[in-house]
Amino acid sequence: MSLEHSTLDPERLARQGFPEVVYCEGKDDAAVADNLRALAAANGRALGTRLAVDRAPAVLARLDDAHYDPVARTMRVGDSFVSTGRRVAIVTAGTSDAPVSAEAAATLTFLGHDVHRVQDVGVAGIHRIHARLDELRAAEVVIVVAGMEGALPSVVGGLVGTPVIAVPTSVGYGAAFGGLAALLGMLNSCAAGLVVVNIDNGFGAALAAHRILSTRG
Repeated sequence: MSLEHSTLDPERLARQGFPEVVYCEGKDDAAVADNLRALAAANGRALGTRLAVDRAPAVLARLDDAHYDPVARTMRVGDSFVSTGRRVAIVTAGTSDAPVSAEAAATLTFLGHDVHRVQDVGVAGIHRIHARLDELRAAEVVIVVAGMEGALPSVVGGLVGTPVIAVPTSVGYGAAFGGLAALLGMLNSCAAGLVVVNIDNGFGAALAAHRILSTRG
C-alpha cells in the first residue's frame, strides 16, 4: 500500500499474526495520521508508538476514534483485537521505568492479551518480588523492565519456569551509560534462557511475547 510518503504493509497481519505498527518518531503529524488511518482501514484498527505528548493533540485532531496514552506514548485507532485469554505479567523494577513498561502493556493490550502489572519491585527491596511470585507464576510469559544495573530479570528468571523477556531501560546515573550497563548485565545473566531486547524497547518485548503465545495451542 503506497502513500505519498510511506509504503505500508497491510498484509503483515495475515502473514505474521500481528499488524504493522507505526513508529511515530521522525514522522510529521500528517504522515503519522495518514499511516494510522490507512492501517486501521486495512486491519480494522491500528497502533502507533513513540508519539510525544506535545504532538498528540495535533495527530488526534486528524483522526476519528483515536485514543492516546501519555505514559506509554502510544496512539490506538479503533478497538483492540478480541481477547486471546492469554496472560502476560509485566514486572517493573522502579517507577522511573514506567514509560517502557507502559509501552509494552499498551502493545499487548492492543493485541488482545491480558496484562498483569507488578510494579516497583526492584532488587533494592528483594522481598517485594518474593511476595508477588504467585502472580508471576500464573502468567504464560513474564516481561521484566529494569534500569540501573539490570539485575531484576536474573532474579525473576531464576524463580519462574515460563519464558522471561528482559527489557533494559536508560534509567540510571552516569555509569549506567544510558541503559548499556543494564543491557550488558541482562545479556550476561546466569538465569538460563533469558531473552533480552534493546534498550527502552517495550514494544519489542511485547511482540516477542506475542510471538511466543501465538505458537501455543
